[in-house]
Amino acid sequence: MRLGGGRESGNVEDRRGRGVGRGGLAVGGGLGGVVLVVLALLFGIDPSVILQGDPGLQQAQVQQRQGAPGAPAQDDGARFVRRVLAETEDVWTPLFREVGRSYEAPTLVLFTGAVQSACGTAQSAVGPFYCPADRQVYIDLDFLAEMQRRLNAPGDFAAAYVIAHEVGHHVQNLLGVLPRVQQLRQRAGEADGNALQVRVELQADCLAGLWARRAQDARQILEEGDIEEGLGAAAAVGDDRMQRRAGGQVQPDSFTHGSSAQRVRWFRAGLQQGTLEACDTFAAERI
Repeated sequence: MRLGGGRESGNVEDRRGRGVGRGGLAVGGGLGGVVLVVLALLFGIDPSVILQGDPGLQQAQVQQRQGAPGAPAQDDGARFVRRVLAETEDVWTPLFREVGRSYEAPTLVLFTGAVQSACGTAQSAVGPFYCPADRQVYIDLDFLAEMQRRLNAPGDFAAAYVIAHEVGHHVQNLLGVLPRVQQLRQRAGEADGNALQVRVELQADCLAGLWARRAQDARQILEEGDIEEGLGAAAAVGDDRMQRRAGGQVQPDSFTHGSSAQRVRWFRAGLQQGTLEACDTFAAERI
């Protein structure tokens, strides 16, 4: 990616190295362990979904080191995140203006090991996530890099896709999609609730593709091979591939993120068309 000369967002909060107290860390919730949490929630939107029923969660106390925040970290990972987040801001701000809305940029929180959000306390094993309650994106860069290696989805654009996908959830929140879906899921059965969640995730994939298209048109940020990296990352986290990797059978009714083919198709739809209308997964008969 060509980000060297781009601006860096000021909406990144670096909490790496800060401690989180005992009492409610997300180590697997009701899914039976960290590995299944990773398989189920990589690129998810809210760790509280898998932590329901943990009474200690909401009382979890975070013991952060006190003191005024210092200057922004200058390591390569932090600077990459700030530049990618800036690119999302530079796409979504004018796009929201086009539809008569004001874009409120999210804060992206970098952490290591565990973090406290308004959605609860979570370990990095839940993967990158967006918390609608505080409108913040949470990413452990070390964990993200390890998952890229284990899923064979390397490359800087693959990492940028992860950020753009989570920002896509923020866009959904601002547009009212997430609150509406949450209401519908509360009245739906498990299979129907999962199907709704799949449409949420596929729309976020499409919005990530839309972002890439708009950023490329405006600033030519992509290099040869970047799109293939993004498509590879989308395919790597399809529910069918994750279930096979876990040694189980593919069970479409349990999908919460969509199959590899679906994730690639919707990322490509956003990339090719670059419009919000192209990302209406809820109106689509075939996803």
